[in-house]
Amino acid sequence: MRIGINALFLQKPATGSGQHLFHLLEGLDALDDKENKYVLLSPRFRRAYAVSWPHLSDRFQNVEKAWWEQFGLLQAGRAENVDLLHCPYFASPIVPMFPTVVTIHDVIPLVLKEYAWRRQTHAYNALVSAAAKQASAIIAVSQYSKRDIERTLQIPPERIHVIGNAVDDNFRRITDSWHLLAVRQRYEIGERYVLYFGGFDLRKNVLGTIRSYARLPAELRQRYQLVIAGRLHHFGHPLYPDPRPLVQELGLDGRVIFTGSIREEDKAPLYSGATCFMFPSLYEGFGIPVLEAMACGTPVLTSNTTSLPEVVGDAGVLVDPTSERAIAEALSRLLEDEPQQRDLGERALARSRFFTWHQVAEQTVEVYRQVHAA
Repeated sequence: MRIGINALFLQKPATGSGQHLFHLLEGLDALDDKENKYVLLSPRFRRAYAVSWPHLSDRFQNVEKAWWEQFGLLQAGRAENVDLLHCPYFASPIVPMFPTVVTIHDVIPLVLKEYAWRRQTHAYNALVSAAAKQASAIIAVSQYSKRDIERTLQIPPERIHVIGNAVDDNFRRITDSWHLLAVRQRYEIGERYVLYFGGFDLRKNVLGTIRSYARLPAELRQRYQLVIAGRLHHFGHPLYPDPRPLVQELGLDGRVIFTGSIREEDKAPLYSGATCFMFPSLYEGFGIPVLEAMACGTPVLTSNTTSLPEVVGDAGVLVDPTSERAIAEALSRLLEDEPQQRDLGERALARSRFFTWHQVAEQTVEVYRQVHAA
């Protein structure tokens, strides 16, 4: 089978969709799979992009085209004589020319209306939603996402296949004390800290995370800093409130640390050095940062809603993300209970091993086979 894959997001390697595609391709290449050839279809832009490209065998061919999604992708697929097209994010041709598989990581703009405030966004959401209904199969990254896709897009459940995410082998427990110290010093972090790492849009609940930390007993705040990791951006945008004024308002200067962008090689040490990873997000299609923390053996405190309980299982503390009091009480108990920290860290490591890119690739190829045979 000759499989075309929309490789647009290799040009956006820092995004979740870019990381997913990068590692999916590596997983597909690692399979002992002689029957399939892959054509990576990507647009050519005038503006230069720093493309992150996996090392792939000659079963993978890259083809660039100058215009995209509804026209260029079809033109490229037809020119390359593909048997099947995989669009690994929520956008596919509304008039498919080949059997099409679409990966939908979440339907956030359809269920959280504040994320579709622009007129152009409404039009784009209507287009990709209509296109998804024409796809031969949908891949959802969690059972929760599958239910949301069924409900919002009215797609029959038998056409939706659940294939979870995974994390790279670089995410592992780091125990070298000098390595951990060097990373802490790079970002001016103290010896003991609670870590948040993720986005800064409203659904990530960063303001709630800070207010929950402020509720901790003063003695715990003195022992543990709250580290907010990641790049702050989109200041002034209604979906991206700046969390720094809240820190000043609550008198938490010096106790809450904003790291800015984190180098890729520093992520595992940053997770590994944390006493707890705190991620009380209001909505996740999967929740990759939680799995990254688990793969580093870090105790996790996260939300009891959306997809997060599927990812964590019994390997973390689940709380109501809308209750800052509940978050603070759960965090306080965890910080005071070293045996529980050790137990959750071991459980997290064990559970994270069930999420591998090899497994994702195998399940994805099985969806290709079913669609091609239909």
